[in-house]
Amino acid sequence: MNRTPNALAKITRMNKALRHEEGDQVPISDFFWGSFIERWRQELGLAADASPYKYYDLDWQVTIPNLDPHIKPFETIKETDEEVIVRTGFEAILRKKFHDPMPEFIGFDTDTIEKAMAFEFDDPWDERRFFAAGDNQIAGVGDGFQRNSPPWIETVKSIRPDFAVYGSICEANEYMTRIIGPENNMLWSALYPEEHGQFIERTMQFAIEILKAQIEAADGLLDGMVIWGDIAYKKDLFFSPDWWRAHYKPYLIEMVNVCHANNLPVIYHGCGNVKRLLPDFIETGIDAYNPLEAKAGLDVVELRRQYGHQLGFCGNMDVMEWADSEEEQLKAITLRKLNAAKGGGLIFQSDHSVPSSVSGANYDYVVKLVREHGQYPLRLGEYDLADLN
Repeated sequence: MNRTPNALAKITRMNKALRHEEGDQVPISDFFWGSFIERWRQELGLAADASPYKYYDLDWQVTIPNLDPHIKPFETIKETDEEVIVRTGFEAILRKKFHDPMPEFIGFDTDTIEKAMAFEFDDPWDERRFFAAGDNQIAGVGDGFQRNSPPWIETVKSIRPDFAVYGSICEANEYMTRIIGPENNMLWSALYPEEHGQFIERTMQFAIEILKAQIEAADGLLDGMVIWGDIAYKKDLFFSPDWWRAHYKPYLIEMVNVCHANNLPVIYHGCGNVKRLLPDFIETGIDAYNPLEAKAGLDVVELRRQYGHQLGFCGNMDVMEWADSEEEQLKAITLRKLNAAKGGGLIFQSDHSVPSSVSGANYDYVVKLVREHGQYPLRLGEYDLADLN
């Protein structure tokens, strides 16, 4: 499969950033809510099928195979013009109101520790995860709603000619959120630490096998891997650092090692305030941390000062400021953050995903700022921070 010279330049750009080298320019991409894309198309007068990835020639995209514990069609419990309620392959019951950006978890079949201990996973190497269309909770029930998602490998092939394309895998906390719910995940760590720890570790082993199978299925078509984590909220972690170190960290290290053995850089996605664990994430060997939520008190410039080039960063553009600021404010915010790209190590994007509160004009303005001032050597003018040279 041929790749355009532009796509090859994007891969080089991404890889240099993740190796803490200065390429031609700072990489930029993002995750987008569908409601933002609709607003962006309307406000910029674009076609109904216009894509921010292609319009701005962004650098990378993420793909999601079927990561469901059980490969099966959604069971429709209720469906109207306004909403749908389904049971998925996570054995979770979700309500998706079509006008809301994200679904609501309303029930979990695995609601006791005994059920968790008895929970069985389908074969992580089942080829349907990668080569067959089918219902898929993570790809199908989120910002939008889609049944019978297309085969993952076809999505990879469709993106690959023009972009750096990353696969993805969940670590166990993402599975816990969907199999037993966040409340039970935190409660059981206190009530049943041995049993729940075993379930987490068993889930991590399942995820590692899906990761290996995904890499084999891709057969060289991937440029990197995203690991979805989400172990924190605005103020702190969902559980103690020691709990994470005991039950998550060893398996995350194995995931990273599997990726690196296959020449795939790793971007870890974890929302919230993870400051207490950033030294641990450095030890795991991940290449970059995403999304660095500004609303959780994370600042990429201060993190670069603190950790130097021990860790790459992906994100941190505050979407609330992106939505509410005038152009001069946006320029100051954007160019200040680009200081963290000195010496490489930064992929510019939002501090989670771009919502509909961001206008088309504001998004357009910031992307063009990054393209103009993110060329190496960086030209940051009055916003240059000498201590980061």
